[in-house]
Amino acid sequence: MTTLLLLITTYIATVSAITNYANEFIDPQFLLNSSAWTAQTPNARESIPPGADFLASQGPWAVTNKTILPPSKDLKDYLSWPPYAWPDCSKAGNTTVLTDQEIWVRCIYVTRDGQFNPDQHLVNNTGAFYAMSDAIFYNTIAWRLTGFSNYSASAARLINTWFVDPATSMNPNLNYAQLLRGPGVQVGQHTGVLDLKCMTKIASAVLTLRLGASPEWTTQIDQGFTQWVSQYIVWMTNSTLAYQERTSVNNHGSFFYNQLASLYLIVNDTTNARNTVQEFFSGLYQNQIDANGEQPFHYRAYNLAAVITSAKIGQYVGFNAWNLTTKQGGTIQKATDYAMTKNASTSGEPGAAPELFPVVAAVAAIYGDPSGKYKQYLEKCVMVTWPVFLLMMIFFTLCVC
Repeated sequence: MTTLLLLITTYIATVSAITNYANEFIDPQFLLNSSAWTAQTPNARESIPPGADFLASQGPWAVTNKTILPPSKDLKDYLSWPPYAWPDCSKAGNTTVLTDQEIWVRCIYVTRDGQFNPDQHLVNNTGAFYAMSDAIFYNTIAWRLTGFSNYSASAARLINTWFVDPATSMNPNLNYAQLLRGPGVQVGQHTGVLDLKCMTKIASAVLTLRLGASPEWTTQIDQGFTQWVSQYIVWMTNSTLAYQERTSVNNHGSFFYNQLASLYLIVNDTTNARNTVQEFFSGLYQNQIDANGEQPFHYRAYNLAAVITSAKIGQYVGFNAWNLTTKQGGTIQKATDYAMTKNASTSGEPGAAPELFPVVAAVAAIYGDPSGKYKQYLEKCVMVTWPVFLLMMIFFTLCVC
């Protein structure tokens, strides 16, 4: 563990402090017990606050900040389009060039997996939510690193704007998430539930602000946000779209359980949070990993991020999932070890390689690194512009040595 720790601390100052992790959950008690780790992270204390400042300066974000209305005509309804959906206008029957608006309702949309349609950014509720969740996450960490109230104030302000303020608060549903355009009735798809997977980051932040008694995290904001989450839980546990996502066998299902468990944490329902994690590991997880660890590179790392996040939440609520095996004999560690043997470049995804770094850090912290293989893999961090600070957070949060 010492060699891994030295590797991580050595290079903290050389990398950026901002990244959009696929998902993350940090035990709030770890953040609040700063004496356990701040002495080891002097460079992190220098790099995280400026990143948090930058992120906060981009906000606040609101679901109402869009110029295209959902079918409900209510700006407060979340709206997104599937990233891989492309129009096929060959049967649109047009004799002149179609406007964008005409394309959206007259052309059939087809999926081209892995090929992003740039027009999805015309409705950027998804990008806004990701940016907001990162800003809340990093500003809360910066508050604990520095003790400065401007960071906790920023986190509270961002949550208030998106979830609580009556003028801008999002309606607690995803009825129009990843809405499939084209002729006929336009409705959301179950895959759109993935858009809010980073509620887990927000849960980490809110629990930290609440347990840390931040003056900026007022009773009004706490009660308003808790009420919103309670209503959203009803949608997540009763809607057809949410049920379809819950039963998805791939990363969509994995991230669903991240999100639902974290929602229960926000409303102080640790029993259902634990039950949700247990349901994932006794159900969906059982068919996800082969005996050799096998699960394209991006999706392997992506799903592992979700699995490990659920394991972290489980650890927080008293459920140990780290050594559970699948029906085929796979484990989190085996899946990580297998993923480390694969080269993202061979599948045409060189940019996906860093996605595995936080997974490897978590596995090293839990299972140890007697052979030094995780240390060796993490040395790749110095080859890319990648924020290592959360590797430190992952290490110290999980390590029991």
